[in-house]
Amino acid sequence: MTGTVTHDPPPIGEERPGRPLILTEDAELLDDLLRLCAAAGVTPEVHPRVPDTGDGWTAAPLVLVGDDVARRAHGAPRRRGVVLIGRDQDDSEVWKRAVLIGADHVLMLPDGEQWLVDRIADVAEGAGRPALTVGVIGGRGGAGASTLACALAVTSAREGLRTLLVDADPLGGGLDVLLGGESADGLRWPAFAASRGRVGGGALEESLPELHALRVLSWDRGDCVAVPAQAVRAVLAAARRRGGTVVVDLPRRLDDGVAEALAQLDLALLVVPAELRAVAAAGRVASAVGMVVRDVRIAVRGPYAPGLDGREVARLLDLPLAGEVPVEPGLLRPQGAAKPPAATGRGPLARFCVDFWERALAEAGGAR
Repeated sequence: MTGTVTHDPPPIGEERPGRPLILTEDAELLDDLLRLCAAAGVTPEVHPRVPDTGDGWTAAPLVLVGDDVARRAHGAPRRRGVVLIGRDQDDSEVWKRAVLIGADHVLMLPDGEQWLVDRIADVAEGAGRPALTVGVIGGRGGAGASTLACALAVTSAREGLRTLLVDADPLGGGLDVLLGGESADGLRWPAFAASRGRVGGGALEESLPELHALRVLSWDRGDCVAVPAQAVRAVLAAARRRGGTVVVDLPRRLDDGVAEALAQLDLALLVVPAELRAVAAAGRVASAVGMVVRDVRIAVRGPYAPGLDGREVARLLDLPLAGEVPVEPGLLRPQGAAKPPAATGRGPLARFCVDFWERALAEAGGAR
């Protein structure tokens, strides 16, 4: 059981940095709370009662008060972010004790464990703006979606934004390979296959390979070619909470995991080669993606078939034109001989990516 006391809980933007504070003398309750803090990736400060100086009480972003010490917490300075925690579901007096200490919330274990883990993780990670999340998908096979996804991520990182590149295509060969980091230390998708509920954003970021100043979540060379939809949801939600940008390279086939990835997007870029067969194929992809993503735009890639240009392709697909993606011959050489797409910050592809981020971030309300 959980419940909210009548006064308002703390607005997320007012959370204070620091460690959660636990107040209890109940050894069993303390063990449970330490376990839940560990699940949220947090090391709390622990006291048997309100600290004498009062600094710990007022400075902590979240205070977890065991019902065993609630009466002794009466008289502590009023503040937001106090949770009264007990075990007796039938104790109606717990609400009176919550009012006495100014608690925002009353929680009973074990029923409220997941809520508490989420709350602890929220205050530990902070609650800034979510990442601007962009998906890139090819209108047909070989459209260059993976190259553009990498170029966008590399450009975002070069501009100083926290950036995560997510490879959502298990059959694509691995974006870590495209970035020249297939042997880099860090976790790949199969390690997250059992993820459920909440994944810590900071722990996720630190566990992934870092390549070209960005983090990359790709696939290993094993037999795993899918992760459950719940794991995709948990991982991408954690990535978004860290802020900055998230770029997702999407396959053209749509399964439950891809649908979860699409649901996390702010914007989808459909890469369409400027040829009639590609436009016809892209129409089907756009129809499927548009059922989940509200903002779908096209990036047209040359060379152009007679009678086609970016605006005409956009008209045929009835979608807004994000821009025309230039072809850079150097990117067509074997990956071992080429730098990652847009890595130098020069050239037409890099300019496309810089322009795209300037517009997208401005529309979303500025840098994150």
